[in-house]
Amino acid sequence: MANRNDQPKNICARLQQLGYAREKHIRLYGEEFHLVSDPVPDGDGFAVEGITRLSGNVRRVRIPLSLVHTVRKEVAFDK
Repeated sequence: MANRNDQPKNICARLQQLGYAREKHIRLYGEEFHLVSDPVPDGDGFAVEGITRLSGNVRRVRIPLSLVHTVRKEVAFDK
């Protein structure tokens, strides 16, 4: 049986493969971001930090929970 502590690490790795990784550009919640961090656990979800294109401010943005739930199921299925 897989260690429960490995699950967040595996989810973060899968989110990085999907494009939520440092130095990537994404559009999320109607804004464009240049990501400056990899995904990290944040409450019951995951978040990334990015610089907004328009203002240049650094913001922590949560990854949509629907995607996180899908990745959780995928990781659990792979075990």
